[in-house]
This record gives sequence, structure tokens and C-alpha cells, in this order.
Amino acid sequence: MSLQAAGLPVYLLSRPLRVGAYQRKAQLMAAGGRLRLTVGVPERWSDEGRAQPLELGSRQGYRLETLRILLPGSYHLHAYRGLGPALERSGAALLHMDEEPYNLATYLALRQARRLGLGSLFFSWQNLERRYPPPFAWLERQVYGLADGAIAGSEGAATVLRAKGYDGPLWVLPQFGVDEHAFAPPAPDPRLAATRSAPLRLGYAGRLVKAKGLDLLLEAAASEGGATVQLVGQGPEEASLRQLARTLGLGDRLRIDPWLPSTAMPDFYRAVDILVLPSRSTAGWKEQFGRVLIEAMAAGAVCLGAESGEIPAVIGSAGLTFPEGDAAALASQIRRLQDPALRRHLAEAGRRRVLEHFTMGRIADRTVAIYGELAGL
Repeated sequence: MSLQAAGLPVYLLSRPLRVGAYQRKAQLMAAGGRLRLTVGVPERWSDEGRAQPLELGSRQGYRLETLRILLPGSYHLHAYRGLGPALERSGAALLHMDEEPYNLATYLALRQARRLGLGSLFFSWQNLERRYPPPFAWLERQVYGLADGAIAGSEGAATVLRAKGYDGPLWVLPQFGVDEHAFAPPAPDPRLAATRSAPLRLGYAGRLVKAKGLDLLLEAAASEGGATVQLVGQGPEEASLRQLARTLGLGDRLRIDPWLPSTAMPDFYRAVDILVLPSRSTAGWKEQFGRVLIEAMAAGAVCLGAESGEIPAVIGSAGLTFPEGDAAALASQIRRLQDPALRRHLAEAGRRRVLEHFTMGRIADRTVAIYGELAGL
């Protein structure tokens, strides 16, 4: 970014930045004084009834503050109290609302920005052209008119924004990258020296819901000899997955752990050979990015994903894919990955792909550049 942009005052309002590992992005954005950055996060949040604690990670160079929130956990209807005074105190010239355009919080925040004469932009992952009922369709239209710019997390999301009528400045950039130092493979990586006969360690991290296709993963693992499966996450499908594992005879080859702190995830990825994301699209959802893929690739795990939503675009040629919903095809790809030479090649390719495209530093740099472009610097 040009020297003209040094010290640009920005207010970034973001629910995800309650996660400690993600705060590295804010630190890098503010590094060297190129932004005068204030980050606002909700004082409380819950995800599907599970309280999400505020983690404190990288906090150098910017100010982190919590805002009171109405309806924490209501994705569409939550709202912030005291945002207007917070924006005035920060002296911001630009509000980055890290939220979908059809949510009440986004509309209210961009209206405050307009009232105060600030520039504004919003973020969207939505890669399905969904038409929302009132009042959300109205909120979405209003946000399109209020915003000075938008960031789409993928090309699919950018296409949807244009199709739904957003005609302002638009950039394509994932919301967060990976800290390549924290998410690094062990050296030397014992997985890459594994013998052909060693049982594969298959992993998954995320919600335990039907759309994630975890039944396919268990079916494929059951057909592949001694392969073990470790799931990290929680959700309504946990009991049925345990029952399916018993039916398939997986026994103690399946392990399900609750959510881990973000700082513990690198060790999880380093403990598996293959990170599997077997998502299946539904009428109302398809995989929007799959952040676990870039984390796993950074940490040296091989990625194997369904051809659902953005998964193939994220993996590129640095992993393997299979037709969504096809357990036999998934099992076949797992069988291919019994070859340690192939795993070594893909693990190295995955790490390179993250370093070239998905580090937190690259995402931070591009975000700051977008601010500069939006501010006309």
C-alpha cells in the first residue's frame, strides 16, 4: 500500500475476530502504522447454543474492544448497542462490517457509518443465489445501496452478489488466512516416512451435521482396513455417527472430540495423515470455503474433499477430490493415499499452495490495499 495510506483510521467490526488465531490478521494489518485500527467484537456470542469464549491472541498494534450485543447467537437478527459512539471515539474514516448483507447488524452498522460520513464495506460468503423473505430481502437491498464496497470470500460469492443486484466496487478475498508459523508441519514429518502398511489416520474438524457428509467418511474408513478416524467438533449428528460406527464395526477406530481452542488445532492437523471434508450440498447450502483445508495444508496434512461448493477451488492440484455423496469414490481415493510417495508429494504441494495464496500475511496485505483503493488513496 502507498505511503499515502499510512495511518488510515479503520473500524473493523467482526464476530470471527473473537477467535484468538484470527486476530493475527488484525495485528498484521496494523503493522508498521499503516492503519490506525480498532477492532470491535461482540461481548458474547453463541453458536448453535454453544457459548463461544472470547480468546485473546495477537493484540499488538491495534485496539480490541467489546460491544454490547442484542440477541447473541441470532445470526440474522443480532445487533450492536453503542456502535455509533464507538465509531465516533475511534475517529474512523472507514467501517469494515465483517458480516453478510442480509443481516440486521450489517444494515444498522452501515446506516451509522452513513450518518457519520464514513466509508463502509461488507463481507459475504453466500455462494447460493437465495432469495430471502421480508425483512431480510429489504435489509439486503438497503445494504447494497449504503455500502461503498464489498468483499466476497470466493468467486462463487462474487457471482451471487452481482446476480442479486449489487453493482458497487467488489473484491474477491477469503476472510482469513493461516499463520504459516503456527500451522507448520513437524520437521521431520513422521507421516511422510510412513510405510505402506501403516494404518492411515483420517481427520475431520467442524460441525457434526448431515450436510458435512460424515456418514460417507465412516463408510469409506470401514472399508479401508485399519484406517482410524478422529472427528473434532460437536453437533446433532454425534449420536447417529457413533451408532453408525458400531454398525460398521469401526469400534475404537473412531474417536470424537469436542471443539478445540483455535491454538490447539495445529497439533490436531499434525496428528492426522489426511484431512477429509466430505460435504454434500443441500437446497440451502453448499460449502463456502472450508477453512480447515488451508489450515491442514499448512500443517502438512493431505486434503481430500468432496466436489462441493468451493472445495475443489481451495484444494486445487494440491490434494484429491471425489464426487460428492459417493462413499465408494471416497474409499478409492483413501486407498490411493496409502502410497507414502503420493502423500509426500501432495503434502508438500499443499504447503506451497498455502504459502502462495492463503497466509494471514497475504490476506492482511490485500485487505489493507482494498481499504486504500476504497478510500481513493
